[in-house]
This record gives sequence, C-alpha cells and structure tokens, in this order.
Amino acid sequence: MSLSGRIQALTRSAQFWPALVLLLLLAANGVLNPQFFALTWRDGHLYGALIDILNRAAPLMTVALGMTVVIATRGIDISVGAVVAIAAAVAASLIGGKLVIVDGQQIHAPSVAMPLALLAALAAAALCGLFNGVLVASVGIQPIIATLILMVAGRGIAQLITGGQIITIYHPPYFFIGAGHLLGLPFALWLVAALLALMAWLKHRTALGLFIQASGGNPAAARLSGINARGLLIAVYAFCGLTAGIAGLMISSNVKSADGNNAGQLLELDAILAVTLGGTSLLGGRFSLRGSVLGALIIQTLTTSIYSLGVPPEINLVVKAVVVFAVCLVQSPELRSWLTKRRVAA
Repeated sequence: MSLSGRIQALTRSAQFWPALVLLLLLAANGVLNPQFFALTWRDGHLYGALIDILNRAAPLMTVALGMTVVIATRGIDISVGAVVAIAAAVAASLIGGKLVIVDGQQIHAPSVAMPLALLAALAAAALCGLFNGVLVASVGIQPIIATLILMVAGRGIAQLITGGQIITIYHPPYFFIGAGHLLGLPFALWLVAALLALMAWLKHRTALGLFIQASGGNPAAARLSGINARGLLIAVYAFCGLTAGIAGLMISSNVKSADGNNAGQLLELDAILAVTLGGTSLLGGRFSLRGSVLGALIIQTLTTSIYSLGVPPEINLVVKAVVVFAVCLVQSPELRSWLTKRRVAA
C-alpha cells in the first residue's frame, strides 16, 4: 500500500480524529504552561497535570464504557448521574459508623464492613440499571423515556437515603478507591484499566461483542438468528448501571462525602458526548471502547485547560459544545464524501 493510501486508511479510523484532538489539546497546554508535562515522584506517587487529568477523568471513563454498550444497542441511558448519587449514598450511609477509643485515640468504626457496603452500593446501582432494562426490553418504553423516569426519581431516592443532607465519610480505607495510589498511579486508573481490559476481552474473544453489534445494527435480523435480544438488552442496561455505581464509589471516596443532590450532576451528558466523540454511532451497531476512553479524556483535558487558563467556568459548556461539534463534523462520512466529490469536481 502506498503512503497516501496508508494515510487515507488512518484518517478513516474511528479513533484517528479523537486521538488527534486530544494530542492538539495536550500540545496547546504544553505551549501555554511549560510545566504541564512535568512529572514528579513524591512519597511513592507520581504527581503532575497529566496524572490529575487521568485521575479526574476516571469516573467519566467508567460511565462512558457502560454507556458505549447501551448506545451500541440503539439505546441511551440518561439516568447514570442519578445512579452515581444513589450508589454513593448507599455506601456512605452503610459505612456511617461512630467514633470509638482505641489505644487512647479516636478512630472511626464503620457500622457495616466496607466490603459489604461496597457490594450493597454496586448491587443498588445494578438494580437501577436492571429496572431501566426491563422498561426498555420487556415493557417496550423508549430508552430515553425509560431512563428519564429513573433520572428524575433517582435524585429523590438518593436524597431520601441521605436524609437531604451531605453525608461525610470518615472511614480512611474507603478513600483509597478514589484517592489512593497503586504502583505510583491513582488506584481509580487501575479500576478503569481492568474494566476496559475485561470489556475488550468480551468484545473480541467471545460472541457477546458480536451479539451486541448485531442487536444494534439490525435488531430484526438478530432476533431471527436466535439472539436473545430482550435478555441482552436487560443485561446491557444492568451493566451500565453497575459502571455508574463504580463511578459513584470513585467520586464519593475522592471527595469523602455523598451528596444526593449534586453527585454525578450532568455526568450522563458528558458520558454521551464521550461515546459520540469516540466514534460510536447513536444509530447502534459498531462501537469503540478505546474511542469512548479517548472521548472522556478529551472532555476532561478541555475542562482542565479552561480552568487553568482562568476562563470563567460558565464558558466551559460553550467551548465543550464547539469542540464536540467540530469533532463530530470531521467524523461524518457524509461530510467527507461531500468534500471528496467537491475535490474531484475541482
């Protein structure tokens, strides 16, 4: 293959433009801030702007991975922000606990063992996703309406669990999930990497990835070929709820509190943006896990850049919308086909 052919094949890749935009954003930050790429090793951990971006993007990457498989089935889940709040509220309320005296020092003893609290929070999140899946697959409600129900009710449920208050978490081992480090890197990144590796293995090494693509690409043909589309849809939404629950644990352990009203606010929109930026079509079918991770990193890098430059926060949404619009345009096959025809005609 000639060099021009290789370049054309590269530019047709779904991840090329998101990767290019991310590199341009990082390069712009490096020009504006000479210390942007600086990394320091202190207390056995890596520190730097790049590490901060990766750590802060971890919850969004986690939710985006779950959202990817939902969108691949021609669905959507706008309740993930509320599920984040529910998972955080369940974990915080169960850990709860009281101050006890041990060796003359006050320490916080949880009411429930932390593994049980984590399992309960994840189970509650998966149950929320299961509820969405049943409404979509069994009842036949449109995905955006079905998940809108939980989006609205979920905030109320989270506030009922927290009693309308912000629950402060005092249990230090819990903080490791969102603020701890393993082998010099934030522990949350290891969770994202493990989730990505598991999903990539299921997509490429089992028939599950093919079933999801078939169900999203042509649902009627998938049913005729023997795929249990209803069960697959329910499982996909339950998994998306589970990933939102993991993100809820990351966020609440990082800020050491659970806020039923504000936790995960607008996270569903960022997750959808990350998935579409990564090249996954809202029409279903083929999906890209790596692309969704790249999309999440673009959003977090853009947010960090705006804040570091001293731009007013309210402009963040406008700039984010412009970048998303531009990336979606260059990814559009129709636009590229039109430009090719114009170039040939010229």
